[in-house]
Amino acid sequence: MANIVEEIKQPINEEMKLFEQKFYESMQSKVPLLDKVTRFIVTTKGKQMRPMFVFLCAKLIGDVNEKTYRGASMIELIHTATLVHDDVVDESFKRRNFFSINALWKNKIAVLVGDFLLSKAVLLSTDHKDYDLLAVISRTIREMSEGELLQLEKARKLDITEDVYYEIIRQKTATLIAACCEIGVLSNNADEHLAKKMMDFGTYTGMAFQIKDDLFDYLSSNVIGKPVGIDIKEQKMTLPLIHTLKIANEKDKKYYFNTIKRYNNDQKRVKELINFVKSSGGLDYAISVMKDFQQKAKNILNEFPDSEPKKALHLMLDYVIERKF
Repeated sequence: MANIVEEIKQPINEEMKLFEQKFYESMQSKVPLLDKVTRFIVTTKGKQMRPMFVFLCAKLIGDVNEKTYRGASMIELIHTATLVHDDVVDESFKRRNFFSINALWKNKIAVLVGDFLLSKAVLLSTDHKDYDLLAVISRTIREMSEGELLQLEKARKLDITEDVYYEIIRQKTATLIAACCEIGVLSNNADEHLAKKMMDFGTYTGMAFQIKDDLFDYLSSNVIGKPVGIDIKEQKMTLPLIHTLKIANEKDKKYYFNTIKRYNNDQKRVKELINFVKSSGGLDYAISVMKDFQQKAKNILNEFPDSEPKKALHLMLDYVIERKF
């Protein structure tokens, strides 16, 4: 898997190296405490998939320029801010096997750092008059917040339909990947039609990505570091479960709803539910939907002439659904 990531990065290796420096610069401030936290953020970064999407989409239609770097930094600033805020909301003390910011510096500082990063993303666009990019990131921040709140509201009632689930994952996850792809082409002065097309490409990719994440909850062999059944314990209704309960008979439906509602911490009942989802075809159904989103993204990509960035994006689409973490 690590080899695939290296292969995907091939056409944008130099850009990714330069981006690291530019991203760090975009976070700097005159407050020593903030600088200490942002240095920590840079040293504990993940695979940086989102900037990769920005650069590859920019190269799909032209070259990487200063506006592309700003766009990639804006995306990464928003992404990092939401992770910092999520860790506070979820009371999570670990992120990628490192301590989270709220674990090291407490909640108040973590919330303020998240706010600072969001303000930096906005300032990066206004300082350079990138108003088209500002429109994209403003919409993205709004949608991500709405998605989180929609999920929280529905989790209390456990009444998530398949359509509501798609709307939640579109807003929570896919909207940021859509923004990467749209910003990539906008940095090369793409027209409205092309920007919309790449936004759709990113949306389909993000939907497939999130369904893959939800499938990890049912796979005992997952190495994502996420305990099996954690979504059920947290009463998160994901696609395999939604589909299984939709097609179950009344008796089973009642019994397993009860498991999610009252016995979500009972290991035996959770395991029983996981086996029921598997035997009812819930996983197979989610996998087929995930592949369908992947194919829709590939269809858009196939409209472009062959190139190294196009090949890398095809690899990225395969990686999204084949990854083990």
